[in-house]
Amino acid sequence: MSAQPSAARDPRDPALQGQTLIVIGGSAGIGLATARHARAEGADVILTGRDPERLRTAAAEAEAVGTAAFDADDPAQLRNFFEELPGPIDHVLITAGHPSYGSLLDMDPDDARRALTGHMVLALEVARHLSGRVRPGGSLLLMGGTGARRVRGGLGSASAVTAALPALTAGLALELAPVRVNLIAAGFVDTPLSARLLGDELDARREHLRATLPIGRVVVAEDVAALAVHLMTNTALTGATYDVDGGQQFVD
Repeated sequence: MSAQPSAARDPRDPALQGQTLIVIGGSAGIGLATARHARAEGADVILTGRDPERLRTAAAEAEAVGTAAFDADDPAQLRNFFEELPGPIDHVLITAGHPSYGSLLDMDPDDARRALTGHMVLALEVARHLSGRVRPGGSLLLMGGTGARRVRGGLGSASAVTAALPALTAGLALELAPVRVNLIAAGFVDTPLSARLLGDELDARREHLRATLPIGRVVVAEDVAALAVHLMTNTALTGATYDVDGGQQFVD
């Protein structure tokens, strides 16, 4: 493996040759698409998720060098995973979890705590385990969204978490340096998770976005994956938020 990601690499070489990527939540959707894209750029990929069978299928598709089935929200299981890694890593992408919607005042207190803190606590827990494990120039990539920037009824905790994630990202970028930390903010992405959340409303949502988005099409997981790999390879980028929503925040 190379000593660190290099900005002076031969442009004919794969961008991530000799580097290792871990995807926390990599059995489907954005995580799996990023794993495939990174593998095509030469990376060795390790996928994690809760479902062993889905992980096996995803690993075969992404040509992953390893998998680990565990609950990333369990601090002990997360710690064990990082402690058992055989060598240094270069990049970590967290795609596990999803926003919680609904009335804030109707949320059970325990559900509210999880909704407001779960995503950020997972990011912090992963960050704590990266010290000494990620080579200089490597990166931690977090996932957020653009859809809840405009506060509306029924979004629940999503708007609060959306507002907090950029500040968390910037703070971690300072504390983890020289490891870089960036946030990808996506709008609607056509993934299996979107299909589960929307159910029978999925097709109508797709048609609405095709008709209204400035790009004239729906954003797919591969669009987000391309941005993620760019953030891994461009070693000048840290502490910032990068939108990939096809202009949805301006028209939806």
